[in-house]
Amino acid sequence: MTEQPARMRGDLGLLSVVAFGVAYMAPAVVTSIFGVIAATSKGAAPTAYMIATGAMLLTGLSYAKMAKVHPSSGSVYTYARKELDARIGFLAGWALLLDYLFLPMVAWLLQAIYLHAQFPAVPEWAWLVINVVLATVVNVVGLKAADRVNRILLVGVTTVLVVLAVLCARHGLGHGGAPAAGHAFWNHATSLSSVTAAAAVAAYAFLGFDAVSTLSEEVRDPRRTIPRSIILTVLTGGGIFIAISFLMQWAHPGGSFTDENSAGYLVSTTVGGHTFADVANIVGMLGGFASCVAIQASTSRLMFVMGRDGALPRRIFGRLHRKLLTPVTNVLVIGGIGLLALNLSLADATSFINFGAFLGFAVVNLCVIAYAVRQWRSGTRHSRVRYFLLPAAGAAVDVYLITQLGGTAVRLGLGWLILGIVWLAVITRGFRRPAPELRLQSTDDASAPSEATGSRVRTA
Repeated sequence: MTEQPARMRGDLGLLSVVAFGVAYMAPAVVTSIFGVIAATSKGAAPTAYMIATGAMLLTGLSYAKMAKVHPSSGSVYTYARKELDARIGFLAGWALLLDYLFLPMVAWLLQAIYLHAQFPAVPEWAWLVINVVLATVVNVVGLKAADRVNRILLVGVTTVLVVLAVLCARHGLGHGGAPAAGHAFWNHATSLSSVTAAAAVAAYAFLGFDAVSTLSEEVRDPRRTIPRSIILTVLTGGGIFIAISFLMQWAHPGGSFTDENSAGYLVSTTVGGHTFADVANIVGMLGGFASCVAIQASTSRLMFVMGRDGALPRRIFGRLHRKLLTPVTNVLVIGGIGLLALNLSLADATSFINFGAFLGFAVVNLCVIAYAVRQWRSGTRHSRVRYFLLPAAGAAVDVYLITQLGGTAVRLGLGWLILGIVWLAVITRGFRRPAPELRLQSTDDASAPSEATGSRVRTA
């Protein structure tokens, strides 16, 4: 029998990895949450994205340092286990699970909002149920064809995004010109508190930039390529978010909308007419459905691996259907969680996910400081600015952004964290046993579900 390779081929270059990272962030999501950002910032959406980009860049620098130190893996749970403590690593992984587990809920909610905007005769809750049920059925049966369709639809979504940008620029030039462009960044209603609160929600668009670090074994010279790719991914994604939100804010000054959740559809109608808005919405929703399938698939596989490793109850989450070879129970659980969106606004749903992300980002910054302290004790000196001041600033910004998420998001996030502490106490017999290792990134384990391996992608 031919021996299986122990490592993947390391032939990806810098541009390929950056392209992966930007695609993983799904830049078109900026149009979906534009209304929430514009309303929260009082009409200064691009400023909110500038702040979010700066905040994510601080954390990106820390991710880059950790990826250089640990080139064979690249997630907060791994860094925390190695640099802080196994229990902290488990809780960091648990916080990250909040992002993965509830991300499908936001994707389905976005689908329902924009389909209802185009087809108001069908209530929003009905669109949500339809999307959840269809995606769940696909993931229970399998999704080999969905991956191919998703790739094609993503090209269509990108094309629509470019056309929208051109139309917004033309509309802005014809309605207000340069003065209105300046007001898109700051106006009489804008305040520091409003733009920072909006930045806390806008950071949702950056979720996934850290996925670049999972490619360490597939790139040339990972100690050099991965750190640079992380920084370039944040800067490239941030540039796209700032540019698109600026053009949309220029086309629609201020933060007042009939429905802020579907403001992207309103702006498309304003700059391109109903036909363009309808076509753009349909293309976006078709691409979004494929993305929802991929999100649910990757999350169900994550839960399977955690169940197999004993981090979740193995008898429930660590099992595959005998004939379908898919984690049916996990898929159904995620579908059930998606229905919770019936009682949440888009702002609350995105903020809820951001709680876990910001908490994980703060831990990454602390890992850099812990690493530097350990190195100093062994006689190796690192820059105080790069290894102490900047990570401390990044952690402080991440914690501050948590406080800007809103009461509902913070309460739900804290409740999730407390649940994780209780579960950790149970599986470690009162913290007397070592915490289980969460191997959350993709593996080549033969027992993993062969079809549920989609990358995390967000609906546009």
